[in-house]
Amino acid sequence: MSPEPPHWPLHSRKKAGDYRIFEVHEEECSSPVTRQKHNFFVIECASWVNAIALTPDKQIVLVRQYRHGIKEVTLELPGGVHDHADETPVEAAVRELREETGYIGGMAREIGKFHPNPAVQQNAVYCVLVEDCVPSGATAFDETEDISTALYPLADIPQMIHSGKITHALNIAALYHYLHWRGR
Repeated sequence: MSPEPPHWPLHSRKKAGDYRIFEVHEEECSSPVTRQKHNFFVIECASWVNAIALTPDKQIVLVRQYRHGIKEVTLELPGGVHDHADETPVEAAVRELREETGYIGGMAREIGKFHPNPAVQQNAVYCVLVEDCVPSGATAFDETEDISTALYPLADIPQMIHSGKITHALNIAALYHYLHWRGR
């Protein structure tokens, strides 16, 4: 196995843009090997949470919502931005689950964490398992959300990913974390 590459020293950093949900920063770094300087752009945004919400009868709580990037309605895990400094990822996932679906659960715990695109982003995605979920009442959508809730048998998830019914890459990674966690 070859040695781990060294870190690149940061020489300067400046904000290149602010786009409400993320900022872009230009960073000048140098290669520790060649000493040449290079400019990189880093997208900075809050970390995200995905709630893998299971009902007592092993249904998974999913949401349908329109996604502007692909101009389609997608089937996804409830989740969103972990943007409150005083909130843990587990608390954020439980909050997002309740706001988007009206479901609440019993035990909730973090089962995984990954970086969505470390080449250009600094944030993380937290996978939170929420068990024994039941409907509790009204949703509380953000002003840009128009969401419907759907229940599916947990056993159907691998086929739903394979068939293209679930296509959101961050959700697929979160579901992989769950399937690995469950199987260990």
